[in-house]
Amino acid sequence: MTAARDRETEARVTMKRAGAERGHVDGGWWPRSGDLAAELPALAAALESRVGPVARVTYHLDAWGTTARKVRLGDRTVRLEGFRATDPDTVTVLGTDSRRVSLLVVPREVPGGAARAALRSAADGDSVATAAEILSGNGATELR
Repeated sequence: MTAARDRETEARVTMKRAGAERGHVDGGWWPRSGDLAAELPALAAALESRVGPVARVTYHLDAWGTTARKVRLGDRTVRLEGFRATDPDTVTVLGTDSRRVSLLVVPREVPGGAARAALRSAADGDSVATAAEILSGNGATELR
């Protein structure tokens, strides 16, 4: 793969540094599409150092289109679990050993400057802002 192609397929994820203030989110993610199952391989690869092999992803049912309930990643199956009680601006990714991260989801339609600002804010080690506060504070209002 070329470097340009790698950049087009890698997950756009930012994370708080280890030991940072816990807050509402542990970092941010700016997906390229509304297809959670298609986005999962790159997201799982980006988070493996934090959570290990991904086992589950929880999300808000109305924030994503219809998606498969299980996705194969290599030799394992990852469960995708939608709930209405979950914050629509976040996903939670759980590893096989129960390590987890909660990520702000920047809507894919948000322009690049505002999206990158929201990602930086989500990864700010001192931030305890909610996902909605981070999005609105950076001009990345929800466009879903």
